[in-house]
Amino acid sequence: MESCPSVKNVLLLDSEGKRVAVKYYTDDWPSHAAKLAFEKSVFTKTEKTNARTEEIVMFDGYIVVYKFIQDLHFFVTGGDNENELILATVLQGFFDAVDLLLRNNVDKRTALENLDLIFLCLDEIVDRGIVLETEASVIAEKVASHSLDGATSFSEQTISQALATAREHLARSLLK
Repeated sequence: MESCPSVKNVLLLDSEGKRVAVKYYTDDWPSHAAKLAFEKSVFTKTEKTNARTEEIVMFDGYIVVYKFIQDLHFFVTGGDNENELILATVLQGFFDAVDLLLRNNVDKRTALENLDLIFLCLDEIVDRGIVLETEASVIAEKVASHSLDGATSFSEQTISQALATAREHLARSLLK
């Protein structure tokens, strides 16, 4: 167990430090109040940075890797002896999978509308703190197949949505 890469938590906060989606994998923060206090302190420490790429910080004995995009702040926390590159890979895999699933429209409103996909994404990446997958396309494919109940694959869903959009535009242009 100690040789496996592990994650303490994954946080997705908005631009005010409020929860969008969070998952804790250890009992390092035993109460809800402790979790909220940790989230607030991590947000306060990192909010003044402009982390458009991964940033790494030591915070309260934990390694926190984070990245901001529009009005969302992505965080992955590991123990002080965890490999920063693995944590950064988890963060990048999470961000890229969310980006794929939300069709390059990563913002708070879209994230809240698709919260089920984000939590499925977290479930595919980390299980009880153990890193399972970091490849965004694999994660997005698994999440899409879960959300579609096996009806069509992620790539087929994209094509059908594109055709529906084209039909919509054609209908609008004909009605003008």
